[in-house]
Amino acid sequence: MQLLLQTLRLTQFKNYAQQTLECSPGLNAFVGLNGMGKTNLLDAIYYLCMAKSHFQTPDSQIVMHGTDFFRLDGQFNRNGKAERIVAKVQPRRKKVIERNTIPYTMLSAHIGLLPVVFIAPDDTLIISQGSEIRRRFMNNTLSQINPQYLAQLIRYNRLLQQRNKMLKKWGDEGGYDKALLHVYDQQLVAPTSFIHQCRLEFTQHFLPHFNEFHQRICGQQEQVGLTYASQLDSQPLLAWLEANAEKDRYLQRTNAGIHKDDLKFAINGNPLKRFASQGQLKSFVLALKLAQYQLLKSQSQINPLLLLDDIFDKLDARRVTQLLELLMEGSFGQTFITDTHEERMANIIRGIDTEFKHFLVHQGQAQSLQS
Repeated sequence: MQLLLQTLRLTQFKNYAQQTLECSPGLNAFVGLNGMGKTNLLDAIYYLCMAKSHFQTPDSQIVMHGTDFFRLDGQFNRNGKAERIVAKVQPRRKKVIERNTIPYTMLSAHIGLLPVVFIAPDDTLIISQGSEIRRRFMNNTLSQINPQYLAQLIRYNRLLQQRNKMLKKWGDEGGYDKALLHVYDQQLVAPTSFIHQCRLEFTQHFLPHFNEFHQRICGQQEQVGLTYASQLDSQPLLAWLEANAEKDRYLQRTNAGIHKDDLKFAINGNPLKRFASQGQLKSFVLALKLAQYQLLKSQSQINPLLLLDDIFDKLDARRVTQLLELLMEGSFGQTFITDTHEERMANIIRGIDTEFKHFLVHQGQAQSLQS
């Protein structure tokens, strides 16, 4: 089943005062120098799908300088049905996301309607940074597949925040109520169990897609591994919380739970972060993101939107060719791509057999190069 963005309108979004784009159902290419606004167009699309910036940017920094609100308007076709999504955002006020003129009462209800995958040069941070970014990768994928997962994750984070706030208050003001702490511990059990099970199933379903894409990008040159690591693999949450009770009290925060989960990456049996070359890191991350796309597609029965930001500059010629061959096989849906080299993108477009539109981006304006 198909998902298409037909028309995109931006108002006071980042460096775009006013912009309207009519999109191709196949490939949409944005070319221009760095800093002109190519990535901002991809982020606008992502925002309409996920109700937030891909880059974790606060809304107050997304509004065009000198203005006090932004608006995004997307006309989509989802399985043959028109879907108009409008984001009306005024920082420090309640964000409004509308579906066919009707505002959502909860923004979380929108997630998963328009599945999307964003591939960017800094995705290698998934490997090099701490576990939080790898949990975010799992959460992003699972939230688009399973609305109940997102609901339980929100519930868990709210309870965790309340528990930590209570521990800090006791640390600052004195006092300690073990019975009250146990009440929070009991409430954490249900969402913890649900999230843990979903992440276990995610790994099982994700691995075959990941291995397939990695082999297609790299051949049989190296063996890679991906393992889900959780404290709950060894004992239940309540046992962990009881064992960490004094540590939690001393540090004034919760030191056990699914907010400590991680994904462990390996290459040829060794930790990926320490033993992989730059080329191997890029190939690994690219396989991760393409596997994310394939998992979303298989679980939602919809081709997600694919957003590719300036990735050709970070790959050698062989990997560029392999990536293009993958993308043009027909298993991927509507694609949006940015590049700094107009000639390179023109050559790429000439070599593919698909519908496309080619836009030149300059200082917050995108002009179609189609005749």
